[in-house]
Amino acid sequence: MDVAALPQHFERLYRAAYGLCGRREDAEDLVQETYARVLRRPRLLRRGEDLAYLLRVLRNTWISARRAAAARPVVSDMAEVEFVADRREDPTAAALEVRAIYAALRDLPEVLREAAVAVDVVGLSYREAARALGTKEGTIMSRLYRARERIARQVDPPADRRGPGHHMHSERNTTRENASFGIDQEWHE
Repeated sequence: MDVAALPQHFERLYRAAYGLCGRREDAEDLVQETYARVLRRPRLLRRGEDLAYLLRVLRNTWISARRAAAARPVVSDMAEVEFVADRREDPTAAALEVRAIYAALRDLPEVLREAAVAVDVVGLSYREAARALGTKEGTIMSRLYRARERIARQVDPPADRRGPGHHMHSERNTTRENASFGIDQEWHE
């Protein structure tokens, strides 16, 4: 692992950390601890495997921290997160939708959240995500499908639950068609 390349992965790791733990302070601490672990035990990696390796270390660090702090309740303050929105959309609506997506992401079971963070937030391929999370590519695909469905239902509930005044073919219905929910539009290089 090229230590000089660590800063270029910070934004993706931070978003992944936030997606996993749901609080800015915890996400910052998680990324910092991840970098500390990587620097304590440098590894030789094949070209292009840095991000998958960093995500694996981030996930393992997160799991260790959760076990250590199991008795402490987690309180989320969504107002503290800076979200990147698609500049082509209404900035306010886009920011609100991204916040809703992160809130839905936080409500997912752990295995679904990890898959969604790895692919949709960090931008790993299915193969890289499977390697980083220690599972099979097909499992990642299945978990990602279920995670995206749950997030889509929470962000854009079915028409019968929306109440009067909502139209079946609103612009927000396109959320289900966007595989990564738009949260990574500016996060990929």
